[in-house]
Amino acid sequence: MKKALVILMALAAFYSCSIAEKEDQYLWLEEVDSKEAIEWAQTMNDKSLASLMSHPAFDDIYKKNLEILNSGDRIAAPAIYGDFIYNFWQDAQHIRGIWRRTTKQTYLQGNPTWETLLDIDEMSKQDDVKWVYKGTTGLYPDYNRFMVSLSKGGGDAVVIREFDPEKKAFVEDGFELPEAKGGVSWIDENSLLVFSDFGEGTLTTSGYARQVKHWQRGTSIEQAPVIFEGEEQDVSVRGSVINKPERQYLLFSRGLDFFTSEKYVLEEGNMIQLDIPNDATINDIFKGQVVISLKSDWNVEGKDYKQGTLISAEYDELIQGRHKTNMIVEPDDRSGIVSISTTLNNLVVNMVRNVISELNTFSFENGQWMGKKVDAPQMGTIRTGSTSNNSEDFFFYYENFLTPSSLFLAHAGNNTHELVQALPAFFDAEKYQIWQYEAESTDGTMVPYFVVGRKDMQYNGVNPTHLNAYGGFEVSRLPFYSAINGNSWLERGGVYVLANIRGGGEFGPRWHQAGLKENRQIVYDDFHAVAEDLIARKITSGQHLGIQGGSNGGLLVGVAFTQRPDLYKAVVCQVPLLDMQRYNKLLAGASWMGEYGNPDIPEEWEYIRKYSPYHNLKENQNYPEVFFTTSTRDDRVHPGHARKMVAKMTDMGYNVFYFENMEGGHAGASTNEQRAKTSALGTAYLLGKLNTL
Repeated sequence: MKKALVILMALAAFYSCSIAEKEDQYLWLEEVDSKEAIEWAQTMNDKSLASLMSHPAFDDIYKKNLEILNSGDRIAAPAIYGDFIYNFWQDAQHIRGIWRRTTKQTYLQGNPTWETLLDIDEMSKQDDVKWVYKGTTGLYPDYNRFMVSLSKGGGDAVVIREFDPEKKAFVEDGFELPEAKGGVSWIDENSLLVFSDFGEGTLTTSGYARQVKHWQRGTSIEQAPVIFEGEEQDVSVRGSVINKPERQYLLFSRGLDFFTSEKYVLEEGNMIQLDIPNDATINDIFKGQVVISLKSDWNVEGKDYKQGTLISAEYDELIQGRHKTNMIVEPDDRSGIVSISTTLNNLVVNMVRNVISELNTFSFENGQWMGKKVDAPQMGTIRTGSTSNNSEDFFFYYENFLTPSSLFLAHAGNNTHELVQALPAFFDAEKYQIWQYEAESTDGTMVPYFVVGRKDMQYNGVNPTHLNAYGGFEVSRLPFYSAINGNSWLERGGVYVLANIRGGGEFGPRWHQAGLKENRQIVYDDFHAVAEDLIARKITSGQHLGIQGGSNGGLLVGVAFTQRPDLYKAVVCQVPLLDMQRYNKLLAGASWMGEYGNPDIPEEWEYIRKYSPYHNLKENQNYPEVFFTTSTRDDRVHPGHARKMVAKMTDMGYNVFYFENMEGGHAGASTNEQRAKTSALGTAYLLGKLNTL
C-alpha cells in the first residue's frame, strides 16, 4: 500500500510538471545560445538601453563610476604566499586584469614594486578568448607553483593550469584541466586532489563533481584513481588539503544538500567518516583540533552545545570515533559568526553583534581556548583578509557606509594592529548620517535595517529611497562603503537602505533557518515590513521607494513586486531566480533544494507555488516597470529565469526594461567598463522612476 502511494505521488508530480512545461510557451528562451534566444535578447537590450542611456544623468554617472573603479587609490588587496604579497588588479590599462606580486616588506612600507606574473588581457588577445581570472591555489610551503583558474566569459566553469611564478609562465606539459565546475588542491609538488567533470556519469544532478581523484604528475587525468565518490543525486563532492606546520590533512565531503554533508578524512590509506552532525561545518584543523561551527544543537559526551556555537574536537580522538570537545565561543541571540581563519598560533574569529562587527583571537592553551578581543575600529564592518600559517600576522579591513575602507595589519599574538592603507573619501560624508531602525514583521520578530541619508533629511514621505536586501543561504549583509553609491545616489538626494531580513546569517543559523522551505514567506514578510516601516516613518512612500536584489535577492524583489506592487515604484532585479517550478532543472538549481524545497514533490510545490514570481504574474496589475538584468554566460543561475519573466510580462502588456550582458557570469560583469555601465543603468533607472535628478 505504501509503495503504491509513493508511485501515485511520483506520477502526479511528473504529470503536473509535464503539463506545466507544455503550457510554458517560453521554454525556448532556456536555450542559452540559440539564435532565436540571442536575437530576442539583443532586441530587448537595444530597446531598453536606448531608453535608460538617454537619462540626463547616465553619462555623468557612468564616467564617474569608471573613474572610481579604475582609480589607482584603491587598496591592492593582499594575499600572503610565503615571502610575497600577491594581488589581482584591474584598471584602465588592464581591462581584464593582471596577476602580480611584490615583497611583503615593500608592500607594508607603502612603495610596492609590482612584478606582473600573468597579463589576462594579453592572454585573451593571444587565445582570442575573453578570459576572466578566477583565482589561484598555491603549493605549500614555498609557493613555487600555482594552479590558476580561468573562466571563458566569467562563468563558474574554469580551465585550471599549472603556473611557475619564477618563469612567469604556464608549465609546459604541467597539470592542466579542461573547462569544468571543479577544483584542485596540492598534495605535494607532483600530485593533486582533483574534483571535476571526468566524463559521462561523473557529475551530480546539480552539475558538480561527484568524484575526487588523486592525480600524479606524468600520468593522464583518465589514469588517475578515484579515491572518493558520492551519489548522482548528491549536490557535490569535494577534496581538500589542509597544511599545518605539524602535518598535512586530507579532507573530503559528500554534499547531501546545500547545507548538509558527510565529512571524511584519509588516514594511512583508510577513508574515515567523522562522527559530527551533517549540518555542521568544519572550518579548519588547528593545533590538532577540528574547528566546527554548529548549525543545530548538539549533545555529545554529556555536553550540550547550542546552535551557532563554535567548538573544537580533538582530531586524533575523532578519527577513533570518540569526542573530546571544547567550546570556543557561543554567540547570543543577537550575534553571529561571520568568518574564521588561522595564524600560526591563533584562531581569528570575526563576529557581528546587532549587525556591528567585532574581532577576536583564540589560542589553545593547556587543553582550553583563551580568547581576546582585538582593539579594532568600532561601529562598522570588519572583513578578515589574508592570513599565514607561518606567522601571527594577518590583514583585516574596516569600513562603514560613510567611512572608506581601510586595510590594517594585525598581530594575533599581542592583539595590536597598524594602518596599512586607507581609501580616500570619494564623496563628502559629512553631509550624511547612518541610522539603525527595526521593523516588526508579521510574527512579531524585530528586523533591523540601516538607513543612510542627509543629516537634514526631511521626513515628508517623498525622499527617493533605494532598499536592498538578500535574505538567503545564511549570507550576512553588513554595512559597506560604496564610492559609486555615494556619488551616484546619495549626492543626488537619494536615501539608501540595507535590510537584515531573515534567511541571512546576521544572527547565526537560526536567523537563516527561520526562512527555509515552507517558511520562506517570512523572508518576504520581513522585507515588506521594512518597506512599510520606512513609509510609516515618512522617510519615503510607495511612489518613491525602489528596491534592488541579485541572485536570491533577485528572487526576493521578484516576489516583492508581485505580492505588494503598492509598496514599490521601481525594481532592479539582477541575475534572478524567478521560475521556481523549473529552477531545480536549470544549471546548479538542484543544489538549492535545501533552501527552497523540491518543486517536483506536490506538497513542496504547493508552498513554493504561492510565491514563485513567474507563476504569480497576473494581468491588469499596477506593477512597476521592472528592470531585469542577467548574463548569457551565467552558468549558476540560468538566464532563462529573467528572459522568460520579461517575455511573459511583455506579452501581458507590461512595460519592462531588460539588459543581458553577453559575458560576466553570475557576477553580471567581467571588466570595470561593464561594471560601471551596469551600475549606471540601474541608477539611471531608479532616478527616472523615483522622480529625482
